[in-house]
This record gives sequence, C-alpha cells and structure tokens, in this order.
Amino acid sequence: WTLLLWRCFSYLSSPSAQMSSQVRLRLLPRSSCLFDEPFRLKVSGLRSRQLVALTARSTDQKGVEFSSRASYRADGSGEVHLDRDPSLGGSYAGVEPMGLLWSMRPDSSHRKLVIRNSLHPHVVKFSVHEQDGDGRLLAEAANERLLIGDGVVRRPVRGEHFQGVLFTPPGEGPFCAVLDLSSYTCEIRPSLLASKGFVVLAVAVHSSKLVNMNVMHLDLFEEALNFLKKQPKVSRLSIGIVARSQGADVALSLAAFVPGVEAVVWINGCGANISVPLHYKNSQILSPLSMDVDKVIHTESGARVIKYIVGNPLAEENKGSVVPIEQATGQFLFVAAEDDLGWDSKAFMGQMVERLKSRGRNNFEVVTYPKAGHLLEAPYGPYCPSSVHGLLHFPVMWGGEPRFHAAAEVHLWEKVQEFLKTHLKCDVKSKL
Repeated sequence: WTLLLWRCFSYLSSPSAQMSSQVRLRLLPRSSCLFDEPFRLKVSGLRSRQLVALTARSTDQKGVEFSSRASYRADGSGEVHLDRDPSLGGSYAGVEPMGLLWSMRPDSSHRKLVIRNSLHPHVVKFSVHEQDGDGRLLAEAANERLLIGDGVVRRPVRGEHFQGVLFTPPGEGPFCAVLDLSSYTCEIRPSLLASKGFVVLAVAVHSSKLVNMNVMHLDLFEEALNFLKKQPKVSRLSIGIVARSQGADVALSLAAFVPGVEAVVWINGCGANISVPLHYKNSQILSPLSMDVDKVIHTESGARVIKYIVGNPLAEENKGSVVPIEQATGQFLFVAAEDDLGWDSKAFMGQMVERLKSRGRNNFEVVTYPKAGHLLEAPYGPYCPSSVHGLLHFPVMWGGEPRFHAAAEVHLWEKVQEFLKTHLKCDVKSKL
C-alpha cells in the first residue's frame, strides 16, 4: 500500500498530470443549443504550441455511431479556437469552426444520420487528446443539440388517408403554415422550422397510407394541406411547401392542381412525376417518367450512381409526366446541387425555368450550389456520401464534396426561411 500511494502521489505531482487537470474544453456561448445553431469551441490550459487532437462522437436514433478527428496546434498562450485556428489534418483541414460536426462519419459504410423523433436531443461528445504518445485524454465536453425549441408542441396526427407529425410554435399566432414533404420519416427540418415560428406538418411521401407501388393519389396530400389549414394557430391565407427529392415533384403537383399553395421550396427534385402514375379526383393526371435501370453505374465502394436512370422529361414519350407548373399561382424557390448524383437536378431545374419563361411567368427564384450533393439538409449534421436507397434497396452515391456541401446547407437554411417569410401572407414571429 505504501508503494502504491507513493506512485499515485508521484503521478499526480508530475507535469503531465498537472497539465491535464488544467486543460478546459468549452462550448460557447453554451453547451446546449438548437441543432441548426453554430457554436464556438475553445480549448485552454495547454502548453504553448502543444499539438493536440480534437474528436467528436455521437450516436443516432438507430444506434449508428459517428465520429471525427482533427489535429490542432495551440497558440503561445496554450489555447485553440476552432473559429480562428486551422486544422492541420484529420477529418478536414483548414479553419472550419463547425468542421468536427459536418465531417463526422459513420462506423459502418453507407449510413446517414437518422433522427425520427425530435423530442430527444442529439448529443455530441467532444474531447481533446495529446497528439503524441498514447493520446491521453486531456478534457471533454458534451453538446446537447436540440431538435425542438422551447414551447414547440410535437403531436403525431392521423387523417382519413394520411399520417404525419404536427409541430406548433408557442404563442397565439396566427402563424404561417408549411407542409414538409420528405421521402421517408425525418423530423429534423420540420421541428426546426417550427422553432422559427412556423406551424409545420411533416408527411413522408413513402408511407403505406399514402402510396403503393402501383399508383399515387394527390388527394391524400391535399387532405394533409386542408388539415394544416384548419389548425387554430394557422393563418389560412396561404400555405407553403418544403420538399426534396421525390417529395419535390409532389410539391409541384400540389401547387399546379390544388388551390392555396403560395410558396414552394423545391430542393434537388424533378419537374416530372416519378415512379408511378399520379391520380387526382379519381382520374390519372400524370403518367410516370420513364426509367432505365441498366444505366446504373457501379463504384468500388459498393454504392451505385443512379443519376442517369431517370428519363428526359422533354422526350416525346415522357411529355405526359411533366408537371404543368405554369398553372401554379404561387412562388417557387428552385434549389439544385450541381454535383447531385441522385439525379440531374440542375438540368431538371433548367427545364422548369424555361417552361415558366416561355409562358411569360417570372414567379421563381433559382439557387445553385457547386460541389454540393443530393442530400441538402438543415445545417451542421454529418455529411453523407452514400446510403441505402429506400426504394431500390441498395446503397447509392449522393454526390458533393463535404466542405462545400456543408457550406451550402448553411446558406440554404437561411434562404428557405427568408423565402417562406417573404411569400407567405402572415407575419412570422418566433416566440422562443
């Protein structure tokens, strides 16, 4: 016991032990924030010019672990500031204040961050380690990234033919209303929009009650819109829609055929009806766009490129699938990532713009993002290069370069909010 106590005393008295006890890792201005809010990460108490490794780790709601790592050198005062100092290597390089978040990668291939229930915060654990030697832990801190703001009410809802989740901000309203269409259940975007002062109904396009492999009924999405309009805190003057991928062409069809849609945010979608015939009021209104699965490209990673399997909407055989967006009375925000490998979003966007211009319409804005990929989400989530496609059941490449994709998400998130507030006829005021 005497020898053991002496060794413990010697270790605690050593310079390295004293140094680690003085190291602090802080998240500023606070350790808890909304998912879409940036923070400043600061390390202090290091030796002058000390080389350290910073790591981030998190687990999504399917149990998939994500992590990132970057090397930094402290300044003369023994401090590291991520908003000032460059990463010397690792998951990213250069000055990237939120790099530890967007550069996180899953512990297995072809996974994306899954958050299906916004009531549970997404916790990211940060740590700083000695770069040399055994990589001893020097300090750690946790960042609680909230998916839902104070006072926002989350309520699962079910209509006669649809199901979804309704998010209502605090306060009396009236608030602008937004229908959020995603391909599959995901609550990140709708819950955060509600935290900005919108009443949001999140509906997944690929739900057993909404679509099967033979036909899709626009009436069911119209029912969701009408449900949203009847909410007590909603300004009934107009409704907006935010959608990406296949949800985006459903959004176009709603704007073209259903009255009252005043603003549509179309993100990396198509200008034609995809997959199956679209019916409305017991009649087929759009045929499906042709597809050629022989044009799938295989890659060494095991994921496939499906960009070229979708037919050209301008081809003669596909004209019956094109959404007549010139019939819409609302405004469009068309958003296309130039490195989208899901499909050729930029080309589809160009076709829609030309269609509107040729008919004398100027009710649209256009935003393009070079080097961004298909999965444009709310900012500060892990970049996803590939994941299993929900309908094709094999992994596909989504495109984009991580740094540029992350920057595009930050810009787009502000643009979406600005567009909705401008074109929906109500005064959006966050009560948070």
